[in-house]
Amino acid sequence: MAGQGRGRPAAPPTERPAARPPVISATTTTFRASGWPAGPRALAARFQRALDRPLTAYYLILGSSLLILVLGLVMVFSASQITALSQGRPVLFYFGKQLLAVVLGCGLMLVAARLPIAVHRTLAYPLLLGSVFLMVLVTIPGIGVEVGGNRNWINVGLFQLQPSEFGKLALVLWGADLLARKQKTRMLDQWKHLLVPLVPGAVFLLMLIMAGGDMGTAMILVAVLFGLLWMAGAPLRLFAGAAALAAVMSSVLILLAPHRLARINCVGVTRTGPDEPCWQAVHGLYALASGGIFGSGLGAGVEKWGQLPASHTDFIFAVTGEELGLAGTLSVLALFAALGYAGIRVAGRTKDPFVRYAAGGATTWIMAQSVINMGAVLGLLPIAGVPLPLFSYGGSALLPTLFAIGMLLCFARSEPGARAALAARGSTSRTRALLARVLPRRTTARPAKQPPRRER
Repeated sequence: MAGQGRGRPAAPPTERPAARPPVISATTTTFRASGWPAGPRALAARFQRALDRPLTAYYLILGSSLLILVLGLVMVFSASQITALSQGRPVLFYFGKQLLAVVLGCGLMLVAARLPIAVHRTLAYPLLLGSVFLMVLVTIPGIGVEVGGNRNWINVGLFQLQPSEFGKLALVLWGADLLARKQKTRMLDQWKHLLVPLVPGAVFLLMLIMAGGDMGTAMILVAVLFGLLWMAGAPLRLFAGAAALAAVMSSVLILLAPHRLARINCVGVTRTGPDEPCWQAVHGLYALASGGIFGSGLGAGVEKWGQLPASHTDFIFAVTGEELGLAGTLSVLALFAALGYAGIRVAGRTKDPFVRYAAGGATTWIMAQSVINMGAVLGLLPIAGVPLPLFSYGGSALLPTLFAIGMLLCFARSEPGARAALAARGSTSRTRALLARVLPRRTTARPAKQPPRRER
């Protein structure tokens, strides 16, 4: 047996297992099959996941608003110096007033962002009554102040107040509360409850605004009214009839005021003389055209030296195009687009009808005013005399707009997913703070561990 064992041939060496084939995911296969590189599609998918996060709308509203505010402050500082010097005032006169308005407005924004939604609803009627009272005071001779042919200001000591700007916020809150209560009782299916008293109340505000001759603000209120009716599910034939009626009324108001007809005739004009009514519109185009891609440099603009009226208010977008170029104007457009997207997202994802109507109305207000202002500067629309929201000089327009931004932040925080994410983030930060207080900090480094000695 031993001999037989010794005579056996040696066993062959053990063979190594074959290497596994590389694992190819379905995503990689799809990208290779389609012929497109995986980079752009992966980037698009990652961007879509970022948009779907619960706090995306909150950060978009906050970030875009603050960036518009900061850039607006810089441009007001650059555009208002020549105007202040020509009026015999200090160089930083308008910039200081705008900075004060920004500080007060940011305080209002923080307060509005922290208020409960129920408190926003209770503010609707007091704000509406206060706005109506102030707009009635504007029509009284000796109290209302006329600026640029429009009587829509009240002199309040150190500054002038424009009540119609607060009327926009009042219409948004009051209309949202009214439509939300009617939706709860299922009365919006009837035309009578859909239109009354929302449309008569808005028409009353429009009459008070038009008594001062401010057609630009009236156009924004009409846009807000149409936005509220659209979100309430109004039929298309109602909008067709309302648009036809608005066109007829606008034509009558334009024909009754020669300066409005002159502004209509300035659309598309590229050459004019110093004594003609299209001087402002043409020099706004000159400012945009001379900016090029990256502009002439901050503070190096030429049109603000007396050639472009209202360079720090209604036509500050033209100064931005001249000094910061196409890159600056496109940046402003991108910020407003991000703000509009976030507002629409808040209105579309909520289940609270008041939040939906209020968010949609506030977004319609800010976006419509931005389009009217920038369209006038670009020569595509007649000059309406409305400022660029969060960007132009003017505290009366800035304060209610920042309150509306704070209201949008409050609504974005109230989403179920956002609420849970903020709660988790807050609890994590509190836990870290508690651990930092309880656990002692290391003051000396620990000695390095010596390797174990081998015994011989």
